[in-house]
Amino acid sequence: MNQKIALITGATAGIGRETAFLLAQNNYNLILTGRRKERLELVKMQLESNYNCKVQLLNFDIKKRKEVETALLSLPEEWKAIDVLINNAGLAAGLGPVNSADMDDWENMIDTNVKGLLYTTRIISPWMVERQSGHIINLSSIAGKEAYPNGSVYCGTKHAVAAITKAMRIELMPSGIKVTAIAPGAVETEFSLVRFRGDQEKAAQVYKGFTPLQAKDIAETILFVITRPAHVNIDDLLIMPINQASARDFNRV
Repeated sequence: MNQKIALITGATAGIGRETAFLLAQNNYNLILTGRRKERLELVKMQLESNYNCKVQLLNFDIKKRKEVETALLSLPEEWKAIDVLINNAGLAAGLGPVNSADMDDWENMIDTNVKGLLYTTRIISPWMVERQSGHIINLSSIAGKEAYPNGSVYCGTKHAVAAITKAMRIELMPSGIKVTAIAPGAVETEFSLVRFRGDQEKAAQVYKGFTPLQAKDIAETILFVITRPAHVNIDDLLIMPINQASARDFNRV
């Protein structure tokens, strides 16, 4: 395949889905992963009918190491020449203090946001090292730079992503592999709906009174980062809506 290949985890909605469409418009073939098979198949159909790209689907749960390994290692050899890995899959579950939060929520966030990212990178990064080329994008968060009450474990997972990304950058630099952390502030996706277990009213309150970032804003940032000249690596990007100045400071009108 002459076109570059990008693998996007969590590609069924939000930032992952929007990034898939933008990269398809920019001559990338795509490997898309996610748990929701019907959504994956719909995205594939839309992409291949509208753009000159090939799409490979991998339907698995990123929290489960064996599923990750089996799915990624099943890729045909020509699809293993991955140019860009976008570790996008992640979530926030619950919003409670450490003394009363649901520990199942903790497990879900740690397994998805940290371990899932590591499982995926562990399989794909050796292929990049062998080719002495590649770019890894890790989606972090403003929560990876600040901590806030009732978000201790979510913030902890995103702080972990930031630290892992920094170490990864040092470890893979001799192989010519670029590594970038992208940390968005408030983005209007399914994020808050998932955090509040489908409560649309609570989710809507998160974005009330200001214009949040959209998934397309982050997708465009990812495209910018991966299209820099060969000698340029964007290490770390924090992206906020104009009316957000920190994890907790908003100008709501």
